Amino acid sequence: MTRQTTDTILMVRPAHFGFNAQTAANNAFQTNDESVSPEAVQRRAVEEFDGFVSRLRDAGIQVIVVEDTVEPVKPDAVFPNNWVTFHENGQVITYPMYAPNRQLERREDVIAMLAKQFHVGERIHLEGWEARQQYLEGTGSMILDRPNKLVYACVSPRTHQEALHEFCRLIGYTSVAFRAVDANGQEIYHTNVMMALGETLAVICLDAIADASERAHVEAQLKATGKAIIAISHEQMASFAGNMLQVRNKSGETILVMSEQAYQSLDPSQIAEIAKHTKILYSPIPTIETFGGGSARCMMAEVFLPSAG
Repeated sequence: MTRQTTDTILMVRPAHFGFNAQTAANNAFQTNDESVSPEAVQRRAVEEFDGFVSRLRDAGIQVIVVEDTVEPVKPDAVFPNNWVTFHENGQVITYPMYAPNRQLERREDVIAMLAKQFHVGERIHLEGWEARQQYLEGTGSMILDRPNKLVYACVSPRTHQEALHEFCRLIGYTSVAFRAVDANGQEIYHTNVMMALGETLAVICLDAIADASERAHVEAQLKATGKAIIAISHEQMASFAGNMLQVRNKSGETILVMSEQAYQSLDPSQIAEIAKHTKILYSPIPTIETFGGGSARCMMAEVFLPSAG
């Protein structure tokens, strides 16, 4: 049985975290607070990162921390889930990225390091799609239902249908594609800010899917695969309540990981409903959320690779 959750995640400790002007054009979640110096932004981001890692490890989750390289400067290196995915059959897939300075985040040395501990089999390179200006930013663009071989994806300047179809063809998944917008009508840049998928639950901003037939199709797929739907509002989505990831700890318990801001945006009934399915872990990462326009889920690249032993 293919697993939906893993107990091992890869995280990248940032060397030059900051506001990325190259991604701001289509990421409405980013804010550049110029009253804070770049040095202070980087310092706070590292503190938030280290605190988050500590909470994850304390909960029994295996975290592999990789140091970002000082050169070239990569302001979004803290979000590795966009450039790589690691699969249960040993496949490693790298992805086409929208921003030129994010394309620099792809690191073969990281994959080589993991290959010492895990079995790395087939390497699939999708980054060639960048030459066609077609993008698919990993598990930012795609929410994978691994046991059911489905991929949920909201089409955007970062998520192109042609690249999505190629991904599905290569690994045998079926796409559930749709369009989604924020409260201002702007396309949502990444699917993982509007929905999260666990083993038995889905947290999703259904209101963001403007087309009624597309919304009904997404709902039907979630229900058909046994997911309890926990609907969040546009306002909660703006607080990163859709940007969650369910993982497992060493004891086999599932934990839904989110930011403190996301947790605080949920109402008591939503928290109670989530708690029926899984434990909850949250950590404060306000600097990373504000300047990076991403949250807890974006910081974690799941490692499903089999052990090398």
